[in-house]
Amino acid sequence: MKVNVYDLEGNVKAQIDLPEIFNTPYRPDIIKKAFWVAMSNRRQPYGADPLAGKRHACRWPGKGRGMARIPRLNGGTGRAVQAPNTVGGRRAHPPKAEKIWEEKINKKEKKLAILSSIASTKDADKVRARGHRFRDDITLPVVVEDKFKDLSKTKDVMKVLEKIGVIEDIERAKNGKKIRAGRGKRRGRKYKVPKSILIVSNEGNIFKSARNLPGVDIVEPSQLNIIHLAPGGGAGRLMVITEEALKQLGGS
Repeated sequence: MKVNVYDLEGNVKAQIDLPEIFNTPYRPDIIKKAFWVAMSNRRQPYGADPLAGKRHACRWPGKGRGMARIPRLNGGTGRAVQAPNTVGGRRAHPPKAEKIWEEKINKKEKKLAILSSIASTKDADKVRARGHRFRDDITLPVVVEDKFKDLSKTKDVMKVLEKIGVIEDIERAKNGKKIRAGRGKRRGRKYKVPKSILIVSNEGNIFKSARNLPGVDIVEPSQLNIIHLAPGGGAGRLMVITEEALKQLGGS
């Protein structure tokens, strides 16, 4: 399958063949499995303080008094404490920091998931199914000349993406920014932003000039993983890749 190579003006500079890895069969089951394994292994252990709800000077008077078998504060107040059904008491089954969240996946399954996700980036139907927006006449993945990685200003990157025909996807991510539901908004992650373009390039100025674009991820070919390629476990991300990076993906 041939795809266009676009220059910085959005014109078709040449046509090249996609590497063989883009012919990998689509395996949504393996992709989703690999994604959730990766997310599980990123979890940070958390748990309650072992002494939470137990910091009371209390005792149980013993049997034969017609009283419930609940610890009560010292000093004669008789207030029940410490038990799970009391005010300020411990939790019955709190989360424990020693719980093991790590999951495993076979090496061949992990490799197949990554290759299948890469191959899905050429399928316009799968890319659109993820919600990405782009011009109908462009070829996927979007291959740009190597000068793209040397752009040092964000406005220059925006101009190139607009000329190619994928700027609408960044606007979609910008307009989709919302305040997170739940307590996470109080824990340094107030906003949620939809994922937009994945830029794959070798080291260059693009890593600084494009990092603030809404929903955009920039990664080197050797660092590609399932979280970049299939956010949420769904393959078909809109990818913009340089010629050099595409050749590196293909092993040449």
